[in-house]
Amino acid sequence: MRFGVVILPDARWSEAAGRWRRAEELGFAHAWTYDHLAWRSLRDDPWFAMVPTLAAAASVTERMRLGPLVASPNFRHPVPFAKELLTLDDLTGGRVVVGLGAGGVGWDATVLGTPAWSTEERAGRFEEFVALTDQLLRQAATTYEGRWYSADEARMVPGCVQQPRAPFAVAAAGRRGMRLAATHGQAWVTTGLRSGMEAVPAAEGAAMVAEQIVRLEAACAEVGRDPATIDRMLLTGAELDDGLSSVEAFREVVGEYEAAGVTDLIVHWPRDTEPYRADLTTFERIFSA
Repeated sequence: MRFGVVILPDARWSEAAGRWRRAEELGFAHAWTYDHLAWRSLRDDPWFAMVPTLAAAASVTERMRLGPLVASPNFRHPVPFAKELLTLDDLTGGRVVVGLGAGGVGWDATVLGTPAWSTEERAGRFEEFVALTDQLLRQAATTYEGRWYSADEARMVPGCVQQPRAPFAVAAAGRRGMRLAATHGQAWVTTGLRSGMEAVPAAEGAAMVAEQIVRLEAACAEVGRDPATIDRMLLTGAELDDGLSSVEAFREVVGEYEAAGVTDLIVHWPRDTEPYRADLTTFERIFSA
């Protein structure tokens, strides 16, 4: 089991830099930040942009993989986004993992002055967004004409450090999303997807995730892919108990999800207030063990 951590972009860099450094010292395999322009209860609090945050994180780390968890089409177009990803992959020396999701109906969905998309349109845009971003990062020049997105001889030179491109971690739950993850993802991401409910305990959450993994494996079979070749990432803390209350509780969480087939378990860096409030001393004890 590999471990990852989400560090919210909610502090000035003079403070945030120490969190990223410490995450690497604690041995995390990968570290992430959210890609939103404003987020939930923190809408009116400090909140910084994902791309420059990861660029800065690259300057204070050497080993950890870094990425958004997750970027979505809500306010991004594949062409400029791919150029930013190519640049991040260079700045990190080939450590970027591109977390991608369909997005939702929060503030990011309407911040550009357009109505929130229907579920069908959001799914369709996500399919094109992932497919076009994949093409852009694989080749020097791309021309593409889709229903939602286009590119006219878009240049991506010199290309990613990681070849054929930086890996994708695709968040998905439904059939279309699972197929997208199986087709384009080096990893699949889940949060448990029980929005609006309190975080469920590990045993119940593991059963739910195991069912999702069965569907992921079916999607792999549909596209002719060996399911053993895709990592299964689980983001805890919102809908699934993260076990950060104690070393013993965390060990239980890890055991349940490892048995369910999860390869990577991701937690949130402790905050002093909700969301993701937790004790930093206990957190340090868990990951120093």
